Amino acid sequence: MPRTSRSLAAAGVAGLFLAGSVVAPATASPLSTGWGRPTTPDRTSPTEAKRVDRVPTPKLDWYACYGYAECATVDLPLDYDQPKGATTEVALLRVKARDQQARIGSLFLNPGGPGGSGTDIALAAPYFLSDELLDRFDVVGIDPRGVAASQNVKCFPSVKDQTRAYAGLNVAFPWTKAEENAYIASSQAVGKACSTTGKPLTGAMSTAEVARDMDVLRRAVGDKKLSYLGFSYGSALGQYYANMFPDRVRAVVVDGVLDPNAWVGQGKARDQLQETRLRSADGAYKALREILDRCEKAGAEKCSIAAGDPHVAYEKVANRLRQGPVVIEVPDLGSFPVSYADFVGATLGALYSPLGYADIDAITAELLAVIEPASVSSARLAKAHKSLAARAEKARQQRRFDFPYDNGLETVLAVDCTDGYHPKKVGDWPALSAAEDKRAPYFGRAWAWFTAACGRDAWTVRDEDAYTGPFDRKTAAPVLVVGNYWDPATNYDAAVSSAKLLPNSRLLSSDNWGHTAYGTSECATGAIDAYLLRGTLPKTGTVCTGDVQPFEDLPTESEVTRAAAPKSTLAREGRPARGEPKRLPPVVAPLPAVGTLTLR
Repeated sequence: MPRTSRSLAAAGVAGLFLAGSVVAPATASPLSTGWGRPTTPDRTSPTEAKRVDRVPTPKLDWYACYGYAECATVDLPLDYDQPKGATTEVALLRVKARDQQARIGSLFLNPGGPGGSGTDIALAAPYFLSDELLDRFDVVGIDPRGVAASQNVKCFPSVKDQTRAYAGLNVAFPWTKAEENAYIASSQAVGKACSTTGKPLTGAMSTAEVARDMDVLRRAVGDKKLSYLGFSYGSALGQYYANMFPDRVRAVVVDGVLDPNAWVGQGKARDQLQETRLRSADGAYKALREILDRCEKAGAEKCSIAAGDPHVAYEKVANRLRQGPVVIEVPDLGSFPVSYADFVGATLGALYSPLGYADIDAITAELLAVIEPASVSSARLAKAHKSLAARAEKARQQRRFDFPYDNGLETVLAVDCTDGYHPKKVGDWPALSAAEDKRAPYFGRAWAWFTAACGRDAWTVRDEDAYTGPFDRKTAAPVLVVGNYWDPATNYDAAVSSAKLLPNSRLLSSDNWGHTAYGTSECATGAIDAYLLRGTLPKTGTVCTGDVQPFEDLPTESEVTRAAAPKSTLAREGRPARGEPKRLPPVVAPLPAVGTLTLR
């Protein structure tokens, strides 16, 4: 039974044996003051301290919102070098600690992206954080500048202009020459628009600016030092804060980790694709191969494509689709072309979930039936067509939008293209992405093309105050770095390298499936909770095992569903009572569009 369906009352207790992994004894000082471990941290640089400390502490005018939360907005400097100049509005949401008498302080959350909404994840916190964290922390989410409820970045003057510019981007990744040309044209249009119409906000949305905002808001909520839990790209924000403000860290957890040097691009690597540095595709390919290996071991009773070699089955489908789309025809639903990029994109989307192995098996089997109709019964073939059409129709409905202006892609790019260095010419992406595919089959192109708009001949706006390192500062308290062996977006190797960078850190490894580790086992969840609550580090070398393992006992989908939901839905459902089953955190990663084969 997965952790998400069990009580967490005992999770995180100091010295607890967690699912076979030992947590080291607690050495923290009283909770109100955070860590007591003797250390001499590096100091916040005078330049950085001057930038944030001269900004007056904002007075947050909290008001009740969404039934069980409080909301506020605050105007912060657009440029911290000009604290009395232009401002940008930043939104916050807080879910107050259940036990205010035993309150430790505030726990800041970030769901990733970049471009994920901190106010969304804070409102969802009662659905996925342990009861002890909810008892002891006010949970605070910030919508990063440009994002969601904060002042929005907007690269185009109208939805019409945006829609026309985006025309070539509506694929998981380009495969044909025509698709590549269209993708390049749209990427150039987006990059140029964000470098002109999108200013000045696009030049002030780097991760460093968000870290500065978070430090000012840490002060505003009354915390002397920062407690933070960041997922996916939120791991970059956590590491930026830890290195920019090393003496202001109480407890920082980064789960699903990006190596910050690879994210930025240092030295000769500045002209490389970001994917060449991050190796997200390598993680996805490793996970897919392992799932296919386990499928073969499980046999046809548990994995339908195990009747033959699952690797051969998957490649057979991929090779057929490389030659051109297959058309799914179902009466009353219509015709749906399924392309190679759709298939790979759907696989990548599946790998984000602990249950994704079942979807990979199902979609591969369904497409095998369609491309080899003589090998299956007419009933099975009809069922495959119907299932694939239903998936495609769901995706088609999700892609139908016009008003209001949706700046989701622009929020991602405004951070990524400004934080990191990217190749000089958008026109170089076809050759560069093909090389990625040779190193990491199937997924190299998907991850490589995602940053095409960042080509330096298109994306010309920069943030002169972006932070590019160093990322090896000694923090006042350890940074807990959590890496998942089978993560398809944030390669486990990045957690290892990030932990090696930070001299005062501890690596927690997890053998779980999906993206990030919190909520996938009592071991990983309990270790993170123990650190945040008491400063208890997991024992060196700890490896947690995810409760869900491919082709073993299949839990119900409700037990591993992410807590993400519109705020209006969460408000209607109300704050969960203590002891209710938990879900997975609503993590946001820069996942390439999954095309027509959307899963679940």
